[in-house]
Amino acid sequence: MPTPTIGSIVHYISQGSPVLPDGTQKYESTCRAAIVTEADPDNPERIGLQVSNPTGLFFHSLADGGCLYSDGDGPNATNPGSPQGGTWHWPDPVD
Repeated sequence: MPTPTIGSIVHYISQGSPVLPDGTQKYESTCRAAIVTEADPDNPERIGLQVSNPTGLFFHSLADGGCLYSDGDGPNATNPGSPQGGTWHWPDPVD
């Protein structure tokens, strides 16, 4: 995996809003464009992000825990084959 650097474009999986009593969500977890704003020198899989959403920009700083890498596999995956909310991954390659 390449090491993310400040200014790199990555994808962030949003958490989604809480599940309502009827089982629906106002906002479902979805993939968003993000820019790396900080890189953890001790853990290249943990970064700070600026996430672009239709409702505005959201920031996830390293001071607040940052975001961990998850491609749907490995130790950070809770749903194999699908990255979990609150994590980042590299965009899929374009053919």
